[in-house]
Amino acid sequence: MSILTALARAEAVESGHAQPLTTVRHTHIAAKPLVLVPLALAGEAAAPLAAMVGTGRDGGRLLVVANPRDRTQRFEFVAQLARIMLTYIEGCSRTVDPEQPSKMRYAEAPQVLVPNRGGVEFVRLLGRSTRFRRAYGPHPVHRTVPLLGQWLTFLRERADHPGSAMLLAVTEVLGEHWATGQSGLEDANLAALLGWIDPPAGLDGPAAAGLAEDPLRWPPAGPSTDPTFDNEVLAPALASYQRAADPQAQSRAETALAAAVQEQLEPTWGLMWRAVDLLRARPAGASVETRWAVDRDVFTVYHMSLAEGTALPQPRRDSAVAAAGRLDRLEREQARYEAQRALDDPLIMAEFRLSGEAFTGTVVSASPNRVDTSGKKAALRPHITVQTDDPVRLEPGALLVSPARPGQQAMVVSVSSVDVVLELSKGMGRSTKQPAPGSVPEVGELVTYGPVSDAYQPPGRFPSREDTPWTHGGPPPEYQPNDSDAGEDWS
Repeated sequence: MSILTALARAEAVESGHAQPLTTVRHTHIAAKPLVLVPLALAGEAAAPLAAMVGTGRDGGRLLVVANPRDRTQRFEFVAQLARIMLTYIEGCSRTVDPEQPSKMRYAEAPQVLVPNRGGVEFVRLLGRSTRFRRAYGPHPVHRTVPLLGQWLTFLRERADHPGSAMLLAVTEVLGEHWATGQSGLEDANLAALLGWIDPPAGLDGPAAAGLAEDPLRWPPAGPSTDPTFDNEVLAPALASYQRAADPQAQSRAETALAAAVQEQLEPTWGLMWRAVDLLRARPAGASVETRWAVDRDVFTVYHMSLAEGTALPQPRRDSAVAAAGRLDRLEREQARYEAQRALDDPLIMAEFRLSGEAFTGTVVSASPNRVDTSGKKAALRPHITVQTDDPVRLEPGALLVSPARPGQQAMVVSVSSVDVVLELSKGMGRSTKQPAPGSVPEVGELVTYGPVSDAYQPPGRFPSREDTPWTHGGPPPEYQPNDSDAGEDWS
């Protein structure tokens, strides 16, 4: 936890209300997201019990598995879920982005919202257990089941990429934008978190969060259910269904089970849309659309590869080289994401200023017409000196950028106790002798400089798949589909 976040939490405790951690919204919220609230059977790893799913607050569809231990009913549930989710995904691919005539990019991409991190894990397990199923052979399933499994795996994989908004845990998104006066574990309770951020009239955050901990008033947001509900309601309802001797009795038992499960899901369904409204009310940061465009690019490529039958197999586990390369990409994306957020938001930039990676100060001298003749071609390279009280821990040669001039780069020339000398490049017009008016900070101007968000970061160097060292298991065998792939895997 950073110093500013700790301070915001202390202020939340003192005031009784959540404190903003940002001035803008750093996550894209789609005009038509798909909300998914899943429930799993206690004691069964990701065995689906029910789900409420839909794209509108008044259009939630309830899906229930009358006997979650019956594999046939489980995959019938997945097939119903597939019809809803695949229809939504296909709807995102119907229009092409008109602003990108040079390349194919869909105008939309799917955005799936789940209540918490447990919902993200449910998506992973459900995708893992269904993407290898087959529509033929022993224990066939509907043809949409493995396709949904592939899409769920794709969405879960994208959720690991910093800044991606295709699969979001709402509690985590809210926690990135507001600080409460409770622990991080308590913030995982969607009702309690919203109690701090948007308490009912007449209540403060602690009182609203206390009410949210009552499972009768606010059932858990899933996928785990309340033990009291399991013992007193769910277990008798499941037993009643299993004891039913005729179709009419089974239908009555299934209706009773659906009603009981709906009572558990509807409060969370309302909370999800309340959270969407809160997030939409905040203005989006300048770089949000750029990150969403990356999501749309990735979605376009994967959708087209599935349609053409050229999509690469989704392995059960990454090889050593693939895992190392993935980790390297995620680290570079994390650095870029943090820099983008800092340039969008002065509160995030303040975190960088505290760590010495950014600074704010006043320009005390400037040489706007300075030309660098050390290279083969003369280039306009103005120098400015910024006086700052911030602790600057930057080495000469570090590249920085100002939120006021995002198209311009500044290289650190020297750092003293109070002065930072910067050399400017780019974003000053086409003249090689004189910068465009206003492109170079003037003496007396207050400026902020922070990390460059789009600086090139070379990828790590890794051996080829065939040259995996013995310390990491040696070269992995080529993937060969076989019947064991169709087995259920809930791990």
